[in-house]
Amino acid sequence: MDEQPSAGPAGEAAHPLDRRAELSEFLRSRRARLKPEDVGMPDFGRHRRVPGLRREELAQLAGVSVAYYTRLEQGNGRNVSAEVLDAIARALRLTDAEHNHLTHLAKPKQHKKKQAARPQQVRGALRQLLDTLDGVPAYITGRRSDVLVWNRMAAAVFGDWSELPPQERNWARMVFLRPEYRDLFVEWEQKAIDIVCLLRMDAGCHPDDPRLAALVGELSVKSEDFRRLWATHDVKEKSHGVKLLRHPLVGDLALQFESFRLVGDAELALVTYHAEPGSSSAEALRLLASWGTDATRAGTSSPQ
Repeated sequence: MDEQPSAGPAGEAAHPLDRRAELSEFLRSRRARLKPEDVGMPDFGRHRRVPGLRREELAQLAGVSVAYYTRLEQGNGRNVSAEVLDAIARALRLTDAEHNHLTHLAKPKQHKKKQAARPQQVRGALRQLLDTLDGVPAYITGRRSDVLVWNRMAAAVFGDWSELPPQERNWARMVFLRPEYRDLFVEWEQKAIDIVCLLRMDAGCHPDDPRLAALVGELSVKSEDFRRLWATHDVKEKSHGVKLLRHPLVGDLALQFESFRLVGDAELALVTYHAEPGSSSAEALRLLASWGTDATRAGTSSPQ
């Protein structure tokens, strides 16, 4: 099961994401979440027209001039040094993922546009590996949260993606636009947040990706939840955790997931799920595995 998503509906116009606007809004959003007391600065009770630190306070913490920081926050990252970005990241108390995102926005690499246009390929050996993971739901995702390849158990748990048009095999489209995935994920809001954070990271790495711009545009028009979460400018990547699912056949599942970036192509990630041995979730996975294609068909027969 391994068909790759296409570019989207024929004739659909897509415009690159505005990197300067992304940089400006990201810095403003990170500054707005900090208060003077958060960074050891006095707050004299003066009226603040906007939440968070003022530009001059952030510039003072980072050790740069107010004019310099203002230019950066207005989207002009030209010639900014890595040292200055590091200082600003420390002042804003950015996570590693946020620091990397800031660097991508301020100092984009010239080869990124070609990478974004490059077809996403999954080696045959990796496809074979998925098939050997008997009883373990597993799939490989690429840029823009596209689902590229998956095994039989992933189809039994998440639905048979081969029945979807290639362009719909995308976690963002499925989570925000398909009602059955709201029912499947017990903690749907957290799943939606995780997807938006990954798309933001992609936008930082590939601001000239027309397919990503088209995806963001489509979701912004069709989903109020997406618009709300996209406006937060949050970025993060989860490499492991627990997903709570409510499967239409076997009921509640608690599955631990692991996400592995592939050496040689960090844009691809292998994601696996497993249940605690001896648990009811492990027994449910065993049942789904024994039902085979019957479970896959039944699991995707709920109303769309």
